[in-house]
This record gives sequence, C-alpha cells and structure tokens, in this order.
Amino acid sequence: MESRHVSRVISASPHTVYEVAANIDTLPKWASGLAHSEVTRDGDLLWVDSPMGRVSLRFVAPNEFGILDHDVTLPSGVTVTNPLRVLAHPNGAEVIFTVRQLDLSDDEFDRDATTVGEDLDRLRSLVEDDNRARRS
Repeated sequence: MESRHVSRVISASPHTVYEVAANIDTLPKWASGLAHSEVTRDGDLLWVDSPMGRVSLRFVAPNEFGILDHDVTLPSGVTVTNPLRVLAHPNGAEVIFTVRQLDLSDDEFDRDATTVGEDLDRLRSLVEDDNRARRS
C-alpha cells in the first residue's frame, strides 16, 4: 500500500484554516471528493452523499493541534481512516491530507490524489476569499 501526502499552503492562520475545515457545514463547499450535499448529523456521526454513495463520517474531537483525522464508512461497510492536518507555515498554514492506495489501481490512486488536491484548492479559496472579505 502506498501513501501520498497532498498539501496546500493557505494565507491564513492555522487557527482560521482549522475552524473553516472543521466546520461541518462548509464540507460541501470544498470537499467534493467527500460531500455532495448537506451533512446530516446523528450525534457525532455524520452522513453525506458522496461520489461513493451515502457514507458516514466521524471526525476526531475538536482539538488545539490542527488534527482533523476522520473515518469514512463506505456503503460496503469498509471504514477508511483519513489523516488530515493543519500545520503552521511561514506563509500562514499548510493543510496536509494523506491519501492511501488501499485497494485502488494506480490510476484510481492518482485520480484520488488529484481530487484531494482540487478539494484543498477549494478550501484555500474559501478561507482566503473570506479573509479578504473581512479586511474590506
């Protein structure tokens, strides 16, 4: 199994990036590889319509360390753990998502990593656009 770290630098504080990424209501705005519609809450379990079908999500508890790891339980019942971190960076924050190959072909793995990169680009735009709007 191969892993690939996909990251983006965002011109905002790690706290700001974490707050946006941890806000479940923003998921459909930036995480297209995961959520296509509003998130339904059932306690700490979340349900979303994804490209893989209806999946459940469970994030780690809110924390001060920028950790947004989450388990995704697929329609098949298989649970995949997804490491996601927000770190301090000289230009603001860096978001790092670890993509794991698991049972994917090399082409599927490449597509997954590309999708994650596009999702992180949308997160960057969401955070930076919001920061610009606040300063105006």
